[in-house]
Amino acid sequence: MAIITRVATAALMVAAAVLLGLAGVGHAQLQNGFYKGKCGANDVEAVVQGIVRARFARDAPIVAYLLRMQFHECAVNGCDGGLLIDGPGTEKAASPNLSVKGYDLIADIKAELERRCPGVVSCSDIQILATRDAVALAGGQPYAVRTGRRDRRQSRASDVVLPAPDSTAAQSVAFFRKLGLGEFDTVLLLGAHTVGATHCGVIKDSRLYKYGGRAGATDPALDPYYAFVYKTWVCPNAAASDGNVVFLDDQWSALRVDSNYYKQLQRRRGVLPCDQNLYGDGASTKWIVNLLANNSDLFPSLFPQALIKLGEVNVLAGAQGEIRKVCSKFN
Repeated sequence: MAIITRVATAALMVAAAVLLGLAGVGHAQLQNGFYKGKCGANDVEAVVQGIVRARFARDAPIVAYLLRMQFHECAVNGCDGGLLIDGPGTEKAASPNLSVKGYDLIADIKAELERRCPGVVSCSDIQILATRDAVALAGGQPYAVRTGRRDRRQSRASDVVLPAPDSTAAQSVAFFRKLGLGEFDTVLLLGAHTVGATHCGVIKDSRLYKYGGRAGATDPALDPYYAFVYKTWVCPNAAASDGNVVFLDDQWSALRVDSNYYKQLQRRRGVLPCDQNLYGDGASTKWIVNLLANNSDLFPSLFPQALIKLGEVNVLAGAQGEIRKVCSKFN
């Protein structure tokens, strides 16, 4: 029986890989081990990993911060470091990015690499490497990423257009398709919410107290018991609760990269509308949620592949852009 189960899982992984369209994906000028021999005797990826590991040991939510940063970075003009730039009118100053965290870790890594080999490692590569390492530390499968990205000399708040928390499944899929990613990628990347959190102010109107614009209405797609718990203890209907933290997965699983997020959707316990909508009646993504929820080995294996694809969206390489000396400002 165990052999049959392993064979079935392997077959599912092969089928899912085909659906992900892994073959031929990526930027031709990126390569594995790009920095090998370019930083003296230093192993660039080992330096990044060591700093991320130390941060994770005292601040495990850093994995959620970095995953969110990678999405907010790569979804706007590509993975180019534009989100890292300080100042008014930059991507960082755009409303959807005001709650992005983790900039200090990227700055720490950059400072250490500049000390060892100035002007060699791009800020955009640091973002991708740091996220990769944090995912593995949080229980995800280790994975290799190609490097050689360059930093763009542009960062505009007006370019920041990201999906809303109440997006339908079709809207989420359409957004990711514009990035060259597919339906399966969409469901996998939203699975980053397995380590995510939000605040009561984000869901009080849309799910708990004003669903559909009707005063007192609760979203019928939300499990009634969970709605009761949220309304009674976590997000009571008062302004004082707006900042209360709501985990996007079971609290016991909220710091681990695992497939429990999809099981929550099956139970109608997705927190954000965009999450639960993946499992809505008639949603083209529902079967993918079932596949990932019912085969717990699939998500840890496939999530990295979707992150790799996201991390190679519209990158600069070769002589394009620059290698910043400080990630928060242009040279």
